[in-house]
Amino acid sequence: MSDPKKSKLSALIPPSILTSTLLWAGLTAALSTNVSAHDSAQHTETNRLVSAGAGMTELVLALDAGTELVAVDSTSLVPEKFTTVEKLGYHRMLSAEGILALDPDLVLGTDAMGPETTLEVLRGADVKVVKLTGAETAEQLLNNIDTLGKLLDKETQAESLKFRVVQSFDSIKQKRADLANSGKVPSILFMLLQDGRPVRVGGEGTAADIIIKLAGGKNIANFMGYKSLSQEGILSLQPDLILVSSRSEKEQISSATKVLKQMPLLLHTPAGKHKMIQTLQSQALLGGLGLSSIDAADKLATDLIEIQKRY
Repeated sequence: MSDPKKSKLSALIPPSILTSTLLWAGLTAALSTNVSAHDSAQHTETNRLVSAGAGMTELVLALDAGTELVAVDSTSLVPEKFTTVEKLGYHRMLSAEGILALDPDLVLGTDAMGPETTLEVLRGADVKVVKLTGAETAEQLLNNIDTLGKLLDKETQAESLKFRVVQSFDSIKQKRADLANSGKVPSILFMLLQDGRPVRVGGEGTAADIIIKLAGGKNIANFMGYKSLSQEGILSLQPDLILVSSRSEKEQISSATKVLKQMPLLLHTPAGKHKMIQTLQSQALLGGLGLSSIDAADKLATDLIEIQKRY
């Protein structure tokens, strides 16, 4: 039995044209399906990503790109759920062989990533290597988030993260203004504690110095870089607050009581008398200005306001 609709269509359009039209429609539909499938495959394709540097890895995770990680360097921390992520060496001393064995298509790091000979081998093997400037200012950090958002196809997440970062900076800025308007700015000393080594104090240009100044505090160590100091040397500085870190999450940071027991002369400093000895997490000291260091600066600014109330 003939289809009335098809008969009517045949009456209006010559058979040869009708046949060509139907063939073209079928071909177009097929091509459309293939293109859609191809686009979908491109959209769902993920990177095989290596992240070198604690701050860089923090940003990758904050942009919801953790599932693309195949390896991170030894300074990076990743959630336990990412069980397949390999651990590489120190981000300044990477091995080309170890990275190439993971078949990555993108290696991310800061300008501290190296050595350059390793990076050249990776580029020669058609692995994309991207080095971002280690952030020391809010503007540089926001630029890095923008760049990563584009690289990882996470621009929506990047906008959301930038908004949160700006909010954090605004919070710190307000606390810093409160400190500046309330009289004396508390003095801070940062001590790096490592078993079997003398205490090293962080001066200007160190990661701790960036955090202290961002919080509105005064780094009482008025020298560049790190310097070993005796208890007597620290006593002479009379800090209001002492920050301590081991630079390793595997080592337990000593409590204020334990630090004072090991270094009893610190009891004669304002920080020791009031037990204002606090831990600075190692992640906040790695990779320049990053998410952990912003959190540390915000907390420090709050603590400084409390200290200032004693004056």
